[in-house]
Amino acid sequence: MEIYKILAGEFSLSQEHSKNIINLIDEGCTIPFIARYRKEMTGSCDDQILREFYDRLNYLRNLNKRKEEVEKSIKEQEKWNGEVEQALLNAKTLTEVEDIYRPYKPKRKTRASVAIEKGLKPLADILLAQKCSNFEEEANAFVGEKVENVEDAINGAKDIVAEIISDDAELRKLLRQIIHDKAIIKCILLENESNKTYEIYDNFSQEVKNIPSHRVLAINRGEREKCLKVNIEISEKITIPLIEKAYLKNNESTNLLMKNVILDSYERLLFPSLEREQRNQLTDMANEQAIKMFEVNLRPLLLQPPLKDHVILGLDPAYRTGCKIAVIDKNSEVLATTVVYPTPPQSKTEESIEKLKELIEKYNVQTIAIGNGTASKEAEIFVAELIKHCKHPVNYAMVNEAGASVYSASKLGAKEFPDFDVALRSAVSIARRLADPLAELIKIDVKSIGVGQYQHDMPQNRLTEVLNATVEDCVNSVGVDLNTASVSLLSYVSGLNSSIAENIVKHRAKIKKFTSRQQLKDVSKLGPKAFEQCAGFLRVIGGDNVFDNTAVHPESYEAANKLLKIFNMSEKDVENNNITLLPSLIHAQGKCEVAKKIGVGEPTLEDIVTELLKPGRDIRDELEKPQLRSDILSMEDLKEGMILTGTVRNVIDFGAFVDIGVHQDGLVHISEISNHFIKHPSEELKVGQVVQVYVLGVDLDKKRISLSIKKANKE
Repeated sequence: MEIYKILAGEFSLSQEHSKNIINLIDEGCTIPFIARYRKEMTGSCDDQILREFYDRLNYLRNLNKRKEEVEKSIKEQEKWNGEVEQALLNAKTLTEVEDIYRPYKPKRKTRASVAIEKGLKPLADILLAQKCSNFEEEANAFVGEKVENVEDAINGAKDIVAEIISDDAELRKLLRQIIHDKAIIKCILLENESNKTYEIYDNFSQEVKNIPSHRVLAINRGEREKCLKVNIEISEKITIPLIEKAYLKNNESTNLLMKNVILDSYERLLFPSLEREQRNQLTDMANEQAIKMFEVNLRPLLLQPPLKDHVILGLDPAYRTGCKIAVIDKNSEVLATTVVYPTPPQSKTEESIEKLKELIEKYNVQTIAIGNGTASKEAEIFVAELIKHCKHPVNYAMVNEAGASVYSASKLGAKEFPDFDVALRSAVSIARRLADPLAELIKIDVKSIGVGQYQHDMPQNRLTEVLNATVEDCVNSVGVDLNTASVSLLSYVSGLNSSIAENIVKHRAKIKKFTSRQQLKDVSKLGPKAFEQCAGFLRVIGGDNVFDNTAVHPESYEAANKLLKIFNMSEKDVENNNITLLPSLIHAQGKCEVAKKIGVGEPTLEDIVTELLKPGRDIRDELEKPQLRSDILSMEDLKEGMILTGTVRNVIDFGAFVDIGVHQDGLVHISEISNHFIKHPSEELKVGQVVQVYVLGVDLDKKRISLSIKKANKE
């Protein structure tokens, strides 16, 4: 079956839409562009569905390529036949293809290959057929120059048959499923100084089919650190009868011999191979789940609402070296930097208050962003006191500084602020993370942002691919200001790369300011295809054309103007927000009819109307704003039964960590998230979400806080 038909069935698409998506991808269109501007061609698939479609397309193409390679190899061996052809045609996975190829795959030296070299393959065929009355007599005929005696001949035949059984594709498929359904994974704690982390896995066992992904990754790490011995176990009473059913023919002369061959094949060849496969499959699935959680957590983190029009003071806490300070204006430009020493050992609290109070008043600072790293608790106590001395209202927010040090020490950090030391760059980054999380977080390696688990254990190429795709989707869904965006931000725009992004910034400096999207065509190396892909995602605020400050693509400007003319409206009306009646007017005339008149599909018409109603809109403005505080709470203040407001910091397979402002995130176990059953915490929670939580318990010694969302909602 052709790939587009397979994908149509798997993704519940029409075959036409499936074929269109494949063609668009092959033409070099990006996923954000296809999702946003080719809805009629795709059935309005969103970017996440398209990413999954793209991954599956690549898998199926690789599958077909591997089938061709296997077919070529078998034909070269002159062993191609109708049975192999049909089996390969029916294979749905790469594993099935490799099973089919296994008997024909050139092998390293094995016991079976040695026996074949001795000329014992015909004897093995006799044993496999199990029709002889005296197998020893048959074996005796093979004794000669290469075979010393009957025992040597029999053992060689047994080795060949054992390998034949092991290479049986249908048998491997059956046993693979049985092992998945019936086997257990077992762990034993080894003698090791660092094994206390894995004490919970001593004498641990769980059904393979039920083991959760996070546990697989924990076990793998324990095994890698030589703290755990891990193996998969299944009773031979389950597996051996399946092999015997396929290969044992109850011939009295060969019965016992074949039973021994079957046992040897299973214990020496089949099970070790299938155990490795099962472990690899568990690991692959766990990795994909962990990577998925990174993606699920990263998206809302990047899409946190910016704190617009605020002058922000960024504070990077430290002890001995002092707290680094950076003040940024409403456009995130640095106004001032300094260092204060309110924390131990200096503890110059009064001097620091005076110094920062002067900065706050001079620049009319409204919000203080405090990094949540080392000395953040002491810094927060200091800031709460500082606020009391300020003449105008000032709030503060704790900012996750994960990856700030990575940015500060990077080439990009040095390029942006060549005269700042590393710590001052961190203070700027912390302030900017509050001002515009997306614009700042994309400057660092997304793996360093601090969401998810086991990031260093993941296949790094796959993790990078998925997370970069998430960043790309987020950047393009928000849109980018063409006149203020950094090279880092522009490089994630559909159709652009870092080289073209640099050329845009250089051209911007040359012309002072972009006044039209059309000016992009003058940028070096930005050709027609790149313009098509990027134009709709770049905004020109206050430019020559109001459409340039919307997500309406230049290819649809003519349609947008036709739409306005139908209802006696103009671009000026769009600028002045005088088109609020447009949706009802379209409804009265009929959406289908209006779409035909302006020459677009209904989905594109809907998008045009949405954009014209609110030029320059930011989808992040509709989300929950960051929590701002003016006073502090410590862990010692917590009591069971308290109800607090918190912010979700990380969602994991077994729950979520929530920041309640005490410098130790509390854990909401999956069982305490909702009053109804949920399979995964991500069904109810996302990073950045503000939630009410009930304090279940506090362990000061272990610094653990147990929280409940469902109890908070009951109270």
